[in-house]
Amino acid sequence: MTILQIDLETYSSIDLKTAGVHRYVEAPDFEILLFGFAFDDDPVTVIDLTAFEDIPKDVMDALRSSTITKTAFNAAFERTAIAKQFGIECDPLQWRCTAVHALALGLPGYLEGVAEVLKLEAQKDAKGKALIKYFSVPCKPTKTNGGRTRNYPHHAPDKWEDYKAYNRQDVVVEREIRRKLKRFPVPAHEWRLWALDQRINDRGVRLDPVLVRQAITCDEQYEARLLQEAREITGLDNPNSLQQLKGWLGDRGLETPDGLSKEYMPVLLDAAPDEETRRVLELRQEMAKTSVDKYNAMTRTICADDRARGLLQFCGANRTWRWAGRLIQVQNLPQNKIEDLALARETLRSGDFEMLELMFGAPPFVLSQLIRTAFIPSSDCRFIISDFSAIEGRVISWLADEEWKLDVFRGHGKIYEATASRMFGIPFETIVKGHENYKYRPFGKIGELACGFQGGPNALAAMDSKKEIDPNDYPRLVKQWRSANPNIVKLWYAAEEAAVKAVREKTIVKLKHGVQYRYEPGVLFADLPSGRSLAYVNPRIKPDPKFDKDGLVFDGMDQVKKKWMSHRTYGGRLVENLVQAIARDCLAESMVRLDAEGYKIVMHVHDETVLDVPIGTGSVEHVTEIMSRPLDWAPGLPLQAAGFECDFYQKD
Repeated sequence: MTILQIDLETYSSIDLKTAGVHRYVEAPDFEILLFGFAFDDDPVTVIDLTAFEDIPKDVMDALRSSTITKTAFNAAFERTAIAKQFGIECDPLQWRCTAVHALALGLPGYLEGVAEVLKLEAQKDAKGKALIKYFSVPCKPTKTNGGRTRNYPHHAPDKWEDYKAYNRQDVVVEREIRRKLKRFPVPAHEWRLWALDQRINDRGVRLDPVLVRQAITCDEQYEARLLQEAREITGLDNPNSLQQLKGWLGDRGLETPDGLSKEYMPVLLDAAPDEETRRVLELRQEMAKTSVDKYNAMTRTICADDRARGLLQFCGANRTWRWAGRLIQVQNLPQNKIEDLALARETLRSGDFEMLELMFGAPPFVLSQLIRTAFIPSSDCRFIISDFSAIEGRVISWLADEEWKLDVFRGHGKIYEATASRMFGIPFETIVKGHENYKYRPFGKIGELACGFQGGPNALAAMDSKKEIDPNDYPRLVKQWRSANPNIVKLWYAAEEAAVKAVREKTIVKLKHGVQYRYEPGVLFADLPSGRSLAYVNPRIKPDPKFDKDGLVFDGMDQVKKKWMSHRTYGGRLVENLVQAIARDCLAESMVRLDAEGYKIVMHVHDETVLDVPIGTGSVEHVTEIMSRPLDWAPGLPLQAAGFECDFYQKD
């Protein structure tokens, strides 16, 4: 099979990082500057389009050919840019993405990081960032540069030659990475799923630009009002200035911590010497709430046809291959609890902000509630939204053969009540509203949410956000939950034992339901029933000082610190990886089935799909039936989906 390796350098006045590639290529000044490529093992060629060099015919033919595989690191960028520049379809089925391949193996998602971790002889050119900044993004007009807003090759010929060398080196490094990773191939069915993911991202989801603009205007007016009130009380030029405000509070006898952060606010409010000081602190607190980050992100990413694209990153969530949010971050949208969302959003759209506040409360709260509703169906369509019920609970019960739970999921599905019943030895039928035993339901719910992956009292405390449980009861409840779920407890220890044994003996250790741990030089794989595998790079066994036993250590990206480092893991975390990965595969299978039935997926969030369905076609019943179908590779796993229709995105 012939492979065409590609890397582009481009220019656009739109910021790629914050607006995304689809908006980026829509800019009137977008253009491909350099086109680096190599067929198979051929030398790398760089075509300088700014010098009016032509892309060779064999390359243009290859771009259109269904028999030649095109590949790039973060291929979504190259696909989109080439399609825009040359007006040709870049079918994702004909492409492969080296970044996705790296992510699938637990490696970093950026070129430089992968090259470093793999210790390649070929490394990314460190000059790149400065060259990209010089040639590929607008520059500030100055007297020195003659007031221009863009640098062209003739402005710095030497730098331009460096840029061409940088482009050439990127092709070299990407090809070396591809060669290095090919001994651990991504399954063919996952590349087909990636192609579907690319079509979903290319399709995008429609936004309501009126609502988005009005939300930003409403926030600006509300913040100006708060600021003006703070000015009138304090007499300060800028009450938003931390230094000025601290001085004013100090004059009132109120000593404040450095940052005036929200965790100190309750104490400061209690210590306020008078009503004016208290009100200023309240205003400060309220101004901190006014955030329209999501609406601003929508404004940056919205394309000419009012659609936002590229919102989901395939294999973006570390280790499990789950999708991650990009740009607008649809994976962490606030929930909506306002009863009449339709009235609230229409009031906002009309610009009657006073009425909006009168009916629904302070703007920060209302605008947060309405973020989801900015996503709307295409013309003459409605959304069908469907999600799995308790997917992780079902998967872990199936994986552990916790039969009583599987019976619950196959029957009434009231897992919180059933768990409470087993934990406290009380009749299931008495855990209903109005009965004194209903007080035990929160214990069942929080236990289910906190304890499934070997969580202890701290996990219960984190999940008990409403503080429904006496903290002194946490240790006892953990024991009761574990006693009620003996097979899940056994699964934690079995998974850890299997992973450690696989690494120590450099062998394969079977778990159950098609899951096994398999050691290959440099990588521990957790093979899943769906036919793909999770990867743990550079696994080794090291003593665990906390528990006086040997434990598994591996290397990976730290999602908080954003750096490559060592991680220690244990049974509960290994099971969490397995469960979340299998749940992801359930969603993936459903997406493939929905697509095959002609449904257009515009978005998916965790275990939920959002479909753009023409009025008069399709149905909620059909969609949920598709998502509830058994999976060939998971016999006995009881899936159940529920859904609804709506005219704007929302939580049911």
